[in-house]
Amino acid sequence: MADPSSFASPACCLTRHLHLRCRVDFGERALRGTAALTARAEREALRCLVLDTRDVQVFKVTVNGQDAQFAFGEKHSFKGTPLEITFPNELRRDDLTTEQIWATLCYQLLVVWGVMLSASSVAYGWVPFQISVPKELVALMSANRDGEAPDPEDSAHKIYQFSQNVPIPCYLFALVVGALESRKIGPRTLVWAEKELVDKSAYEFSEAEAMLKTAEDLAGPYVWGQYDLLVLPPSFPYGGMENPCLTFVTPTLLVINLYQTLNEGHTVYLERRIGGRLFGEQFRHFQALGGWRELQNTINTLGDKNPVTNLVINLDEVDPDVAYSSVPYEKGFALLFYLEQLLGGPDIFIGFLKAYVLQFAYKSIVTEDWKKFLYSYFKDKVDILDKVDWNSWFHAPGMPPVKPTYDMTLSNACVALSQRWIQAPLPLSHVQRMQEVYDFNAVNNSEIRFRWLRLCIRSKWEEAIPLALKMATDQGRMKFTRPLFRDLYNFDKSRDLAVKTFLEHRASMHPVTSMLVGKDLKQDQ
Repeated sequence: MADPSSFASPACCLTRHLHLRCRVDFGERALRGTAALTARAEREALRCLVLDTRDVQVFKVTVNGQDAQFAFGEKHSFKGTPLEITFPNELRRDDLTTEQIWATLCYQLLVVWGVMLSASSVAYGWVPFQISVPKELVALMSANRDGEAPDPEDSAHKIYQFSQNVPIPCYLFALVVGALESRKIGPRTLVWAEKELVDKSAYEFSEAEAMLKTAEDLAGPYVWGQYDLLVLPPSFPYGGMENPCLTFVTPTLLVINLYQTLNEGHTVYLERRIGGRLFGEQFRHFQALGGWRELQNTINTLGDKNPVTNLVINLDEVDPDVAYSSVPYEKGFALLFYLEQLLGGPDIFIGFLKAYVLQFAYKSIVTEDWKKFLYSYFKDKVDILDKVDWNSWFHAPGMPPVKPTYDMTLSNACVALSQRWIQAPLPLSHVQRMQEVYDFNAVNNSEIRFRWLRLCIRSKWEEAIPLALKMATDQGRMKFTRPLFRDLYNFDKSRDLAVKTFLEHRASMHPVTSMLVGKDLKQDQ
């Protein structure tokens, strides 16, 4: 099946392995080196291979040792630029070929998704990598570390070696280089961060092994061996990225609050099952209800007729970065939570989850594959499954057709407190009194601070404007930065300052954050 967000066609040729050798050049803001792709022909008389690229300069290509012709196609607004390689000789079906590509890549793009050269979105395995970096720095990859050695070609550099033998999707290819230190926090886990944050990070993620063991009990063994955590700079636009062996996380999680340390449907479902095991079922339901309300807020913002609020979204000529939201996470979770209750409860449904992971390990599948397996696993409950409004769950915009049942015990306690304060809209005097009682301005928990500042701006408290602008620019996690800028833009007393502040900080923002906040503030370039 063709990927609408890719130029590559897996029906023609599939990448099986990648061998990368590159040198990091901070002066030129580039990676220079070679990428050797081993691919298998999927049809007869194959003469070319199309790769996805973005901001890549290619100097030379060889195929099985012979020089090959190559050409770039037309640049696309968000897909990048296709690179077509013509083989010296035709390939027959199932023939293997190795393309060696000499290229330069703008390294900043690796922070986006970690994709350099990709032949398709299916899983592939890797052979060893070699990364040459300045010797005072550390290189890490979503792979196992195989040691380091002096660079024989440059005494100011050293070479880090990595290998990844478990097949993974190409979008989970990730490389980071920086002034990093590590702390051991478990038998298979190191936490990596800059020295100013490494000890705080080690404390924050100290329960990683307990969570890993719980996840393994629920879903099966962790197969990548090492499970390290990397705390990225504040500009990282996402809460986390689940790269194998090296999960990327935002520093906004560092709040000395161990309940924030655990994040697309199955992922959120498993995360909340882990929380339920560690902190109780009421805690799981409390998180789940919070997710339902987050879904409501997101759909209110995007519009309940907006097709990007479909669970199964059509990405033809749609920029995935623009379509990105909490919808697939929370709508997908809501479906699984609803099915759990429909099919016999958490103990029964976790058996399906474990079997699903085992069945489709190392593969890429589509929704219909998942649904067929669900029906196969619960073959004795097909009559129940047939009553599910699958079309509305998958293909209708807006909120799901059914709301799952939630244990309201913990939520009711919060609602009871909030009712002592809430009017609509909340008067400014109430907000000021809340500050006197709770001193929310002194709270460093990112989730609480974010919600507090949004409340202040929506209540038109001018004293909160600089605090909201500071949080919007001190970190770049889009979950926080975009809503804060939108609220500031919608407040007449802060609109001009919000635009001015954004324009001042735009150059230092992550490219995806910059693009999306620019759209929010009507400052599209």
